[in-house]
Amino acid sequence: MATSTAQVPGPAAGHPPLPGTGAARPGEPPAVHDTLVGVALPALAVSPRHGQLTGTGLEGVYLHGRRLLARCVLRVAGREPVPLRGRADGAERAEFLGVVRGPGDLGPDPGLVVERTRDADGTERLAVRSSAPRPVRVPVELALGTDLADLGAVAAGRPGPELTAAVHGSGLRWTAPDGTAVSVLAEPAPSEALAAAGLLRWDAEPAPGAPFALTLRVRRERAGRTQAAGAGRPGGHLLADAVAEGDDPRVGPLLRACVADLRALLQRDPAHPADVHLAAGVPWRMGPVTAEALWAARMALPLGTRLAATTLHALARTQLTGPRPESGRVPGPLRDAGPLLPPRCTGVEATLAFPAVLAEARHWGLPERDLAELLPAAERCLDWLRGAADGTGFVPDPWPAGPARAETQAHAHRAAVLGADLLDACGRPGGEAWREWARALRGRFRERFWQDDPAGGRPLLALLPDGRPLPHLGGWAAHLLDTGLADAGRQAPGLLDKARTERLARLLAAPALDSGWGLRGLGEKEPGYSPFGHRSGAVRVHETAVAVAGLAAAGHEREAGTLLRGVLDAAEAFGLRLPEMYAGERRTPGAPPVPHPAACRPAAVAAAAGVHLLASVLGVRPDAPGRTVTLAPLRSSPLGELRLSGLVVAGEPFAARVGRLGLGMVEEAAPGLQLGV
Repeated sequence: MATSTAQVPGPAAGHPPLPGTGAARPGEPPAVHDTLVGVALPALAVSPRHGQLTGTGLEGVYLHGRRLLARCVLRVAGREPVPLRGRADGAERAEFLGVVRGPGDLGPDPGLVVERTRDADGTERLAVRSSAPRPVRVPVELALGTDLADLGAVAAGRPGPELTAAVHGSGLRWTAPDGTAVSVLAEPAPSEALAAAGLLRWDAEPAPGAPFALTLRVRRERAGRTQAAGAGRPGGHLLADAVAEGDDPRVGPLLRACVADLRALLQRDPAHPADVHLAAGVPWRMGPVTAEALWAARMALPLGTRLAATTLHALARTQLTGPRPESGRVPGPLRDAGPLLPPRCTGVEATLAFPAVLAEARHWGLPERDLAELLPAAERCLDWLRGAADGTGFVPDPWPAGPARAETQAHAHRAAVLGADLLDACGRPGGEAWREWARALRGRFRERFWQDDPAGGRPLLALLPDGRPLPHLGGWAAHLLDTGLADAGRQAPGLLDKARTERLARLLAAPALDSGWGLRGLGEKEPGYSPFGHRSGAVRVHETAVAVAGLAAAGHEREAGTLLRGVLDAAEAFGLRLPEMYAGERRTPGAPPVPHPAACRPAAVAAAAGVHLLASVLGVRPDAPGRTVTLAPLRSSPLGELRLSGLVVAGEPFAARVGRLGLGMVEEAAPGLQLGV
């Protein structure tokens, strides 16, 4: 988990720590699975389902990783509303409904209804409605507080004490020792503002048909400048407004939620504002561009190539230069790889993904200008790959002395195969040499990375530096089926032959890996398995999406359909807003999937996985330079009839459907785009 490391503001005289901040032990990340997170980066709001911000855990409104508002507690007629409903309303907003018994309520029915909405930028709208036959006068109070703490300090359970408020305009203002200030302004202005208590008070008179309405706005001030929490957002035009329709009523809301989450996670590189990329996930990973942002941009290619282009540009700026062997590698942090392997390097992953994503973006219609600008960086990635293999011929991760992981070899093979096509298409030398390199890697992999047994064998997880094999099976194996998109809508060759692919399909569909909700990161019979281990047993949504697409492309429709329906059922249990992961507990009748307490939601790869899953059902395989598009739909129609519109192929709107009998049809496409075979 990557968090910010800014210092927490020092103590302010006369104020204890915010209530509830001791709920998690210091250093222990607070649970977020049951919170409502509104996101419009760089702003986000983390709310409990009852709607009252109390400063507990991560609760609050944040901007650029700093908590602007930690406490916002509402009282009406001297009482906190009884919470009845709290839910997300899109990616950026949460809404809450509660009731209060008014002064004249004699029976069991509450006379006051309280409606609240809270946006990611901290804007809060409040309405108090009365069912009394005549206007009633009730006090409305908001108790506000903040510590202006860094998100990292809040996550570690060390946010610091509340700051002292001062009356400011129509609200309150707090100033941290470093000079950063935040104000909360109300409309209408309160009748009373008590700085010592952080309290704003109104004498409300809701009447039938005329509720008392109130709006709060949060502003940050730094170096004499005032900034609204939502200012400077990247435009949503990077991603198309795709629409899903069909027999399964869940597909439309799922796609809408996935696109909304992707848009909410867009953020700019501060040094290069034109470079827009996805944050890996909220609330934990909102830092610089990562391999996850690139994988997500790849899975979101049906929504247009612009996000892939800006993400590739952002990564290209970080690429190492200078003498070999580092030259051409994209740097990246180490990430936990579970109990069986040392941490992996996300930079190796990004380096190997770069040429493959550029090649596939070209097939979807990447403009020639972007291709020309990004091609040199892709060639440098391939140059690094040529020298990255160890004495066994495999690419270690972390490089240069880590284990050789099967997943890393799949990424390297895809980079070589698609990179060869890219070089040929751009008139650059080296394509045939890279095909030969890939053929040699296939031979080595089939010899060294496949463990035979009477049931047909299994792929190895990794080869350790001393040559010892690790045979443990998990969701990582899905990447062996992700061969990539080649010319004329063909699937590129993969590391496995037909027989081994068929065996892997059976393994992925077996109960040891398929939880019923998706693939476990590690099989439940493997040593080190934990249903909550993000690399050792939890269901990571994007791995299941990769498996569904790979199985579909290889013709294993039954296995693909089973995994697809499992993830869609899980998505429904999560309000059709896919989390980064959830527990790998076995599915049982009547029980929902178990959430992971630290999962990001939204998460870039999970949101993009929803797009990837639905596109895989249609099997859309474009070749924009060749002016063709191929449909290879799942003939079994696991979701019944499905229509996707508002996609983008060759820079133009694209729509297609698959019927209940498994027949695909293109309904809208760019002029001159032919249906491939």
